[in-house]
Parts: sequence; C-alpha cells; structure tokens
Amino acid sequence: MDNVLAARALMGVSLGFHIIYATIGIGLPFMLMLAEGLAIRTGDESYHQLARRWIRPAGLLFAIGAVSGTILSFELGLLWPRFMETSGPLIGLAFSIEGFAFFTEAIFLALYIYGEQRLSRRMLFLCTIPLSVSAAASAAFVISANAWMNTPTGFRRVNGVFTDIDPFGALANPAWAHQAIHGTLAAYVATGFAMSGVYALAMLRGRKSEDNKRAMKLSLAVAGVCLPLMFLSGDFAAVFLAKYEKPKLAAMEALFHTTQGAPLIVGGWPDPATGRVLYGIELPKLLSLLAHHDINSVVEGLDAFPPGTTPDPRLVHPFFDLMVGSFFIMAGVSAAFWWLIWKKKESAAGGWMLRGILVASPFGLIALESGWLVTEFGRQPWVITGHMRVTEGVTTNPGMGLVFLVFLLVYIVLTAGLLKMLLWPSSGKKEVRAAQEGQNVDP
Repeated sequence: MDNVLAARALMGVSLGFHIIYATIGIGLPFMLMLAEGLAIRTGDESYHQLARRWIRPAGLLFAIGAVSGTILSFELGLLWPRFMETSGPLIGLAFSIEGFAFFTEAIFLALYIYGEQRLSRRMLFLCTIPLSVSAAASAAFVISANAWMNTPTGFRRVNGVFTDIDPFGALANPAWAHQAIHGTLAAYVATGFAMSGVYALAMLRGRKSEDNKRAMKLSLAVAGVCLPLMFLSGDFAAVFLAKYEKPKLAAMEALFHTTQGAPLIVGGWPDPATGRVLYGIELPKLLSLLAHHDINSVVEGLDAFPPGTTPDPRLVHPFFDLMVGSFFIMAGVSAAFWWLIWKKKESAAGGWMLRGILVASPFGLIALESGWLVTEFGRQPWVITGHMRVTEGVTTNPGMGLVFLVFLLVYIVLTAGLLKMLLWPSSGKKEVRAAQEGQNVDP
C-alpha cells in the first residue's frame, strides 16, 4: 500500500467513523431541546423524563466524538503536512472558532446533565438552546474548512505561493452555505430516523408504551420536517455545482459529454471507455432543468475539462445515487407514517409500519456517509481544487500501511465499546430492578 492510498484510507476510515458520532452528537441536543420545550409548553412530565433518558447517549457520543475529532486533527498534520503548511493560515480560523463552539457545547451539556437537582425546569430548557446551537455551529465551521478545499478563496497565488491571506474570505467561501445547510439538515434527519428505529424495534418486541410511541413520533416529526428542507437545499446545491464545481456535477451525473438538454441518469454503471452509462435509466432534459432551471440549457460534461483533472464517475455516480435513493426511502416511510397519523389509523403503530420504520432507520446515516463520499471523491484529484493535488499534499514518511491497520483496529474497538456502554448497562439495571421486585424479565 503506497503512501497516498494509505493516507487516504486512514483519513477516510477516521472520518467515516467520526461522522456517525458527530452526526448523532448534533441531532441529540436538538432532540433534548424539543423534548424539554414540549414539557414546559404542554406541562407533560413524560417529555422531560424522555429527555433525561437521552442524556447518557448524548454524553457518551460527545466524549467519543471529541476523541475521534482529536485523532483527526493529528492526522491532518501528520498525514498531510504539505497541505496543512499551505492551507493552515486560511482554514485555521474555521478550526479555531469550531474549538470555541465545542467548549460552549461542553459547558452547557455539563450544566444540563448535572443541573437536574439544582436548576429550574425553565433553566434546564434554556441550557439546551446554546447546547443545540453550538453543536450545529461546531459542525458548520468544520464544514467551512472542507468547503474551502472545494472552492478555495481568500488568497492570491503568485509563483506557486499563496499571498494576501484573508482567513475571513476563506471562511466565507462560496461552497460553505450550501454544504453547511445541507449537512446540518442531514444530521437532524439521520438522528431522527436512527432514534425512530430504536423505538420501533422496542415496540415490535412488545413494549408499546406511551413513552415509546411519543419518542418515536417526536423523532419522526424532526425527520419529517427536515426532509423537505433537505430536498430544497439539495436543489440549491445542484445549482451551485453547475456554476462553481462543474466537473463534480458531471461525475455525479455520469455526464461524459457536454450536452444541451442534458438527461438525468438514474442508476447504471459509468463506462469511461465508451463514454456511456450502462443499464441506467435516462430521464430526458431533467439534469438541465435541475442545474440551470432551463430544460434546453447546456451542461458541461467531463470532456469539457483537461484530462487528469476530473473525478472518476465510477466512484462518484453510484454514491450519489445511493444518497438520493436513501432520501426517497426515508421520505416514503415518513409520508406513510404521518398519513396514517392524520387519518387516525391505529396501523401507524402496527407491525408493518414499525417494520418499515426499522428498515428505513439506517438510511439517514447511509445518505450522510454517501454524500460525504460524493463530496470527497468529487474533488479528486485535488486536495485544494485547482491548486494542489492529493499527491502533492501527502506525507513522504514510510510505514503508512501499518498505521492504517492499527487505527482501523482502534476505531473498531472504540465503536464496539461505545455500543456496549450504550446497550448493556441499561439492560443490566433493568434486570437488577426486576430481580429485586421478584419479576421475570424478557430480554
């Protein structure tokens, strides 16, 4: 395994795990805020108790996210020293502000966790507001750094050297708005569906308590509201890509040739040798409509750019389809659930609906991971688009393959430990209580 492949694989594995921790770490504080707000507004104590049961996973995911994020910060410096030397003065501001947001989140999470006996209920709710805002802000500023890699701004390049450095210009780069909005909404959707799956599974196992129904309804409400917003932000992203990141759009849609009235191709396998998409479903002129809001507009294909400067559609197109497909799976399940609720059908909590929710529950995280892969593969072969290739930014130190294997093992153990801490202790306490009361427990 050469250095470039090993460094990319290690960074990819680290980010792949971290995204899961960070995503739920963004969504859970938002759920806490909603539950506490509903408890105050309705006077229903069960919402407050629901929020207090979410404290343990929120605290654990915050801690694990902090650990995996720290690892990533070291990897940036150790694996990509040339990239960091060049980009550090520009993206350093985003990471610095993210640090402030992170510590703000930590402060208010601690106040919320340990304030049950010391703070009023209204103060507990007020703690969840900066908690959820700072969690989202932390992600948004990290996304700014990634967006800068896609649309670098805030400098002039003179004889290969970046001069006239403007960190604020880099922070507010063109891609930041659509990536931050889309990413934050995706985090809320992913968390909502993941949580709904947990409660759907519990109900399928016979635990159809009002608390479980209430929790599932709240989590699906968050996902149901954010899904249409995520669709609109996706349209915003398509228009942006058509203007600023044309090679990425061409790779996403597997458009090999510049075309007037370009079709949207669903599925299929891109074949660079023939410049065609095998087995794909072609929707005439739809890509031109989405990209430029004009069915007869011209959309640049991969042939419009110099060879060796464009992403590989065989990597980008399938993940883009997976992301879009995941969206429609969640949208269909969410629509079915809320239609049954609107019709006041008991089948909203019936077996087939619960199974549908359970099947759809991982697709929020699948969509988010797929979207991240589209963003990263869609920037290739650049680490700073148009200025530095991946091969130019990587470390020259040997032995990266061994480091990759070690860290892969670390992340597997870390995730296994997290799952054990989330699942086993609560089950054990339940069994102890039942044993003390002389009851039988159905595992």
